[in-house]
Amino acid sequence: MKLRQNVKHFAAKQALTLPVVGEQVNDWLVDLHTNVFAKKADDDRAEERRPHLDDFFDATMDTYVAALDAGFPEAEAREITHVQANFDFYNHGWTEMMEFPSDELEAHYERYAAFFERYDITIDDPLGTFRPADGITAAPSTPEKLENPEHPHAEGGFADDAYVETEDGEIIAGGQAEPDDVDPSMAPGADDEATSD
Repeated sequence: MKLRQNVKHFAAKQALTLPVVGEQVNDWLVDLHTNVFAKKADDDRAEERRPHLDDFFDATMDTYVAALDAGFPEAEAREITHVQANFDFYNHGWTEMMEFPSDELEAHYERYAAFFERYDITIDDPLGTFRPADGITAAPSTPEKLENPEHPHAEGGFADDAYVETEDGEIIAGGQAEPDDVDPSMAPGADDEATSD
């Protein structure tokens, strides 16, 4: 999968594990992801999906931290959470929201199979053991879209590695090395004035 990566991603990585600011960054990132993917949804479906997306992305923040704890670099830990989201989109028939074509689902699963198996994550159960005890809000599915899936926001051909696009537009397989002097206060959501690109 192709993702963007800049210093804010590394700052968020550090901030998520800090007291107080970690919760703020978590909430900000959940809101960001819900907004981004709701905009990719069909206009008449976006609002009904928001509560589900909020709950889902909140759970994937725990996946992200677990992947970092397991030794994955930032880009791969973040990609794991995006793969989970795409499994969920596929299961709901929300193909217009997918970031990679549905015929790459298995390839993305296989790359992280050992991690996914450890946490009972499957294509059919994208959250596995990260599913909250009280569940997540349901949202209507559009299974008819799976018959002839359209993926207007998907980029295929990036299933063999985590690819990141730098601020300079360079594409790097595996992601960038983490800078030595990252300030967690630069993380999006670390303060009320924080913004992200």
